[in-house]
Amino acid sequence: MGVATYIKDDKDAIKEVILQSGIKVKPVYTPDDLERIGFDYHKDLGDAGEFPFARSLHPMGYRSRNWTTRQYTGFGTPDETNERFKLMISHGQTGLNVAFDLPTQMGYDSDHPMAEGEVGRVGMAVDSLRDFEIAFKDIALDRIGSGLTINAVASVMLAMYQAVAEKFGFDRSRISATPQNDILKEIVGRGAWIYPVEPAVRLIGDTIEYAMKVLPRCNPVSICGYHIRESGCTPAQEISYAFMIAFAYIDNVIARGYRAEDFVGRFSFNLNIYGNLWETVAKFRAARKLWARLLRERYGVQDSKALFLRGIFGGGGSGMTKQQPENNIMRGAYYALAAALSGAQTTALCSFDEAYTIPTERAALLSLRTFQILMDEIGLRDTVDPLGGSYFMETLTKEMEEKILEEMEKIEKVGGMVEAVSSGFVQREVARQAYEYEKKLQNGEVIKVGVNRYTEGVDMEVELHAYNEEWARLQIDHLKELKRSREGTAVSRTLKALEKAAQKKENVMPYLVDCCNAYATVGEMADVFRAVFGEYVEPNIF
Repeated sequence: MGVATYIKDDKDAIKEVILQSGIKVKPVYTPDDLERIGFDYHKDLGDAGEFPFARSLHPMGYRSRNWTTRQYTGFGTPDETNERFKLMISHGQTGLNVAFDLPTQMGYDSDHPMAEGEVGRVGMAVDSLRDFEIAFKDIALDRIGSGLTINAVASVMLAMYQAVAEKFGFDRSRISATPQNDILKEIVGRGAWIYPVEPAVRLIGDTIEYAMKVLPRCNPVSICGYHIRESGCTPAQEISYAFMIAFAYIDNVIARGYRAEDFVGRFSFNLNIYGNLWETVAKFRAARKLWARLLRERYGVQDSKALFLRGIFGGGGSGMTKQQPENNIMRGAYYALAAALSGAQTTALCSFDEAYTIPTERAALLSLRTFQILMDEIGLRDTVDPLGGSYFMETLTKEMEEKILEEMEKIEKVGGMVEAVSSGFVQREVARQAYEYEKKLQNGEVIKVGVNRYTEGVDMEVELHAYNEEWARLQIDHLKELKRSREGTAVSRTLKALEKAAQKKENVMPYLVDCCNAYATVGEMADVFRAVFGEYVEPNIF
């Protein structure tokens, strides 16, 4: 799953290198390789900032602007999260990437029996607009963009973000939020789903349509190949699945009477970095080319900016190890290097302690400093696409492009991504890849330093980010107080209107904003959808 496989002969001499996507790497590359693959400068590479955008989305790359850094942040109560937001911004972070606890992700309030033991544990607990008012207090929401790492109730959180921004006096047309909002990858890669596939996709279509009209600077969906890659798929599959998921969302909105060009320019991607450096760089270069080309061919998109593959390239947690955790500092630096060499617009980096816990302040700052060193010391901003024109990199990029298309064709043959997820086809593929990787890790075909090679030495003591049981009590007390003090008739009225909109298949976003402003809770809004849509039942994938 993470690195190349090295097949050796009896004398332990490296005989063959096969990347995880199935591409064989030659010992030496020459101009003959470019001729073999039919390399054409204008078709396959092009100038920076020009179609097909293999080199960069911008003519001057990082010479014209830094990449945005967003470290995954959020834990405990909204008060603790607000403090961490301000700490990271004060140290140079230029965007927020907000974590939510599992009850919030699953549409349960903090006082629900299903939330016991999980309130604030792996992210911020959010029950109502009041929590957003605390978490985003004194944050310049017209200048700081926020990624909202949530899916099943992403429509609720986007509505809440709009409501809190307007309450703080910000023009909704100026705020920038990116809810993850990718339920198909959630079903494949994480498991934090609530509703059946079709109504869940419809909710995503509602957010896209609404953002088009009301929140023009928001990115209403972030398609997350990242989590599918973390679950076991190959780099080529990661991009192919992400694109097929994106097409499912595009098709939903087109069916409402819009053109792809009207909205696809606000799509964002969350893609993964770990393992083999060259395979990773080739993956992103091939992805930019293919996304632009396929949007033109499949949907007739002509506007250059609408063809950009925009998003965050994040250093993947699966690359980090509990064994010898200090090694993760070096791994993280190389993941950040891969992001920069790939032309990432926005980056995040798993911290060295994340195999154990959510990041401590020290670990999060080390990750942020890693990016800043690359920007300002090492020379990663000196020139656009420094690997461009390499015999090896251009050949690998072309071969990666072909692998991605092969994987996309498999999904097309089973009826597209909605059908592939509903039937469990993609889940089976990912589970199979994860199993194959684990076998190779255990038998040493895949080398992992400190895990199955160079295991000598003593592991360092890792400072754990302590979970405070008091957080849950405080959060539940605040929720009880909210329910006592809010206007009950307004809550009932807005929830009833939301129910009718969901039943009539109206766009639910305006109704969600009304519910948030009335201080309806996340659980109450999610329960309306549960009652109307039902809940998803996972297919048997074995």
